Amino acid sequence: MTEPSPDPDQHGGFPVFEPADPGPDFGRFLTAMRRAQDLAVSADPDADTWAKAADLAEDLVELLAPFEAPEGVGPAHRVPDLPGAGSLLMPPYRITRFDADGVELQVAFSRYHVGGNYAVHGGVLPLLFDSLFGMVIHATGRPISRTAYLHVDYRKVTPIDVDLTARGRLAREEGRKAYVNAELLDPDGNLLAESHGLMIRLRPGQP
Repeated sequence: MTEPSPDPDQHGGFPVFEPADPGPDFGRFLTAMRRAQDLAVSADPDADTWAKAADLAEDLVELLAPFEAPEGVGPAHRVPDLPGAGSLLMPPYRITRFDADGVELQVAFSRYHVGGNYAVHGGVLPLLFDSLFGMVIHATGRPISRTAYLHVDYRKVTPIDVDLTARGRLAREEGRKAYVNAELLDPDGNLLAESHGLMIRLRPGQP
């Protein structure tokens, strides 16, 4: 459900998105869709199988199309207990720490995220870090902010099918500006990538 912002100083022009409870089958649907994404970039069947897969995909589109809804109405990105908060756009992270001192996520990338040679595509990591920056802003109690810039340093190849840890924290504040740092670590604590960015608080009514 979406409500108008009750406090423009906190939310700018953003509506307030409430958590959703679509029932257990939405999680099952997302799990199947994530697996379908992996297979879409890795399967190599014969032409007849592709034809059957296309028919099934078109049937799914036809089934769901009548229920397409505005942003913040459907459950995507509004189910915190599901991987990626219930959004297929997001890597399937889970929040393991969320407080004013920092936010920590557990995440495992898959075939869908491969850029080449079974390594995670470099463009996927800024998406993860940008989402983490937004969580840090929320966890520290700062108002809704937009990303002004985000810089990523790639230190090692990021593997797939491995449980990784992403950590973010507020480095410093200057009025409307919040400087955020983050890193991505493998199970042995090796640094895979690190990021720093600037988040700027929205003015009342600013989109």
